[in-house]
Amino acid sequence: MGDSDATRALPLRRRATFAAGRTASVLPLNGRSAAACEGSVTADISRDDGQGKQREGSVETARSKSRNEKKKRRNDISDRLSCHKTQQSLLSSSSGYNNYRGVLNWCVVMLVLSNARLFLENLLRYGVLVDPIQVISLFLHDPYSWPAACLVIVSNVFIVVALYTERQLSKGSFSELVGFLVHCINMAIMLTFPAAVVLLVPSVTPVGGAFVLGTYTILFLKLYSYKDVNMWCRELSTVKAKKLARSLSCPSPQHFSGGNQKVCYPGNLTIRDMYYFVFAPTLCYELNFPRSPTIRMSFLLRRLFEMLFFTQLLVALTQQWMIPIIQSSMKPLEDMDLSRMTERLLRLAVPNHLLWLMFFYWFFHSTLNFTAELLRFGDRQFYKDWWNSESVTYFWQNWNIPVHKWCLRHFYKPLLRRGFSKIVSQSAVFFLSAFFHEYLVSVPLRMFRLWAFMGMMAQLPLAWFVGHSLRGNYGNAAVWISLIIGQPFAVLMYVHDYYVLHYRQEAV
Repeated sequence: MGDSDATRALPLRRRATFAAGRTASVLPLNGRSAAACEGSVTADISRDDGQGKQREGSVETARSKSRNEKKKRRNDISDRLSCHKTQQSLLSSSSGYNNYRGVLNWCVVMLVLSNARLFLENLLRYGVLVDPIQVISLFLHDPYSWPAACLVIVSNVFIVVALYTERQLSKGSFSELVGFLVHCINMAIMLTFPAAVVLLVPSVTPVGGAFVLGTYTILFLKLYSYKDVNMWCRELSTVKAKKLARSLSCPSPQHFSGGNQKVCYPGNLTIRDMYYFVFAPTLCYELNFPRSPTIRMSFLLRRLFEMLFFTQLLVALTQQWMIPIIQSSMKPLEDMDLSRMTERLLRLAVPNHLLWLMFFYWFFHSTLNFTAELLRFGDRQFYKDWWNSESVTYFWQNWNIPVHKWCLRHFYKPLLRRGFSKIVSQSAVFFLSAFFHEYLVSVPLRMFRLWAFMGMMAQLPLAWFVGHSLRGNYGNAAVWISLIIGQPFAVLMYVHDYYVLHYRQEAV
């Protein structure tokens, strides 16, 4: 009986010991609080949860890998069974493919190689024909007679007359009718006087004459714009308009920025303002031109280097490449050998077009940007993307922005305001352009053949045909063909007539 009681007491003591151990784990032990103990327990639990999540993640990764492998095996089997699908060829328009960068690079490489062959053939046949000294003779017959330079200096007289007339009009000393007559006489003499000197003075060379007439033509367009803008300012001042457009008169005070002082009419009628406009790379006058903050010397020197480099390159290619082809074209033109004439025309088309592109970059990018940077002239949009032209009209509107702005502002829109239709106004613009093209070619050559005039007027039916019959890339190709073929054709015609008029008579 006593033994049984002892055996029952032993498990009771063990249970009491276990219970005391559980209670002790909750009570403070060695200075640790119950919260710390609970934190350790929580940490153990979170560690177990993290390990569990890692294990689950590894299991998911293994499952995804197995699924990908199964998909690959299925795709491999399907690829072995079927390798075709519905799709278009890359060169088909319906494919939507447009990355032809490699083809463009190939075209450039072929162009360089073909022209290198032509250049080597030219050197082997003619030798080196480049002579920088000969360029001087193109401008001067007599080193002691400089008629072209004298004519350029005389052009200052017409500038001063235009400024004096505008000053008198602003003060009311001249009536509008008298001022208009003075401007008309001044600008008429500007076109006839240099032309008469070029025609009558034998020492004026064709190149010198073309340079002089080009200078006077630019000055004519500038002074016409100067006359119009000042007249618009007077008209607005008579109706007591206090706020005028930026291109007409002084802007409102809120447009004053950067501390730049703006000019109001008639404060613009100064020598400084006039000659800034004369040298600025624009044909359209404003009282307050947009100005750049500073002159960037690095930009200025780059444009100067381009000007010098392309000048030498243009002269060298003309002497080495163009002149021999033109000289060899005289005999087929005299004999009226149509096949030979066509062959010479195509031979002349490539160098003529390359020279035209170089001239475009030299003048419209390098020279005009150099002048604009030197004068801090802000508007540098001298051309747009004419190379993407899909119509002849778009080309003429975007390859020469200064002339286009002048025609639009001072000729086309005034005709529309007077009631003329768009077709008549566009035809008048082309007629004016044709007149100046012929003026700049026929007068220096001292012969009138109207090739340039007819070439410009032919742009009207060509523009209608391309605009109505061709679209997209076909229209762009038509524009390029007209540029590549039309220009050398006119060059051959003028050179042939000049050769027949002068050198054949000398031979006789």
